Amino acid sequence: MFRLSIFSLYFLLSFAAALAQPVRLAVAGISHGHSSWILGRRDDATAMLVGIYEPSRSLAGKMASRYKLDPSLFYSDLGQMLEAVKPEGVMAFGSTYDHLKVVEAAAPRHIPVMVEKPLATTLADAERIVALSRQHGVPVLTNYETSWYPVTDRVHALTRDTSFMGRIRKVVVHDGHPGPREIGVSQEFFDWLTDPVLNGGGALTDFGCYGANLMTHLMDGQVPLSVTAVTQQFKPHIYPKVDDEATIILTYPTAQCIIQASWNWPYNRKDMAVYGEGGYAITKDAREMRVKGKAGTEQTVVLQAKETGTYTSPFQYFADVIRGRLTLLPYGLYSLENNLLVVRILEAARESARMGQRVLLQ
Repeated sequence: MFRLSIFSLYFLLSFAAALAQPVRLAVAGISHGHSSWILGRRDDATAMLVGIYEPSRSLAGKMASRYKLDPSLFYSDLGQMLEAVKPEGVMAFGSTYDHLKVVEAAAPRHIPVMVEKPLATTLADAERIVALSRQHGVPVLTNYETSWYPVTDRVHALTRDTSFMGRIRKVVVHDGHPGPREIGVSQEFFDWLTDPVLNGGGALTDFGCYGANLMTHLMDGQVPLSVTAVTQQFKPHIYPKVDDEATIILTYPTAQCIIQASWNWPYNRKDMAVYGEGGYAITKDAREMRVKGKAGTEQTVVLQAKETGTYTSPFQYFADVIRGRLTLLPYGLYSLENNLLVVRILEAARESARMGQRVLLQ
């Protein structure tokens, strides 16, 4: 009994020590502009960068110099990197088209993956990712900036309080910026972001995915009845291969969502308005919103993350999932269920825009 107690104590202490160590993360691809979040991050109690896969030697060299990274971190072969550094998680910062390749390499090795939004360029690829995740019991998360917003969590909570605004009737989501070239993204990022295969489309894919993700979360995974989309090219001299303007309408039995995705906004925006039967919540940015319930007057609310329990760092969120401190909720913002439906909506939107008519999903 005494030996068992000592062994149990030793095991518990060892397990606790392991959990206290930073999560060992690797990066798969660094052409995405958001790769700077991890490349420019110093190792801390949350995460430690242990390997970087990037097939372009010129890009690898440029980023190593820019962020003063040890060249030994870089690999030109994804499988070789995973075998050499044995990370606890992989973050994909290459093209959206490459997300499947990353999951195909990581999932059989039982390594969790977080990809940048959206999950995949096509529904077929998204379904393959889901199958790999389930086959190997490995979580695959999709990261959106709006998932870090305290207002996103507060809006979701308000829609669950039927006494506040009643059932959702209309949601309008605005996402985008003046355009990739206009805001000065890198050439490596621009090359695939404006490619219809590597990105899956233009503004429709790049920013339409935000609205689909948020609405799927608000509607608890309900599949829209129909998807209608209109796309345009206001700047074909800059974006000859893809749309730069898109409007997507999702219809539900009791609600409607309008997603306005654009590379033509005169400013950067990620905001939404949710209207219920008797109240509303209108966000301005990550922390500020206007709300009005069935009774009372409109109020402006400025939130702190601690008030809503929001993870403002995707690295901390990913680390807590990896270490088992956090369970992904069905149709949560990062979840596979949500993001599979997002890709289904985007594929229907592209088809709707091409045909000039609505596409039925039910």
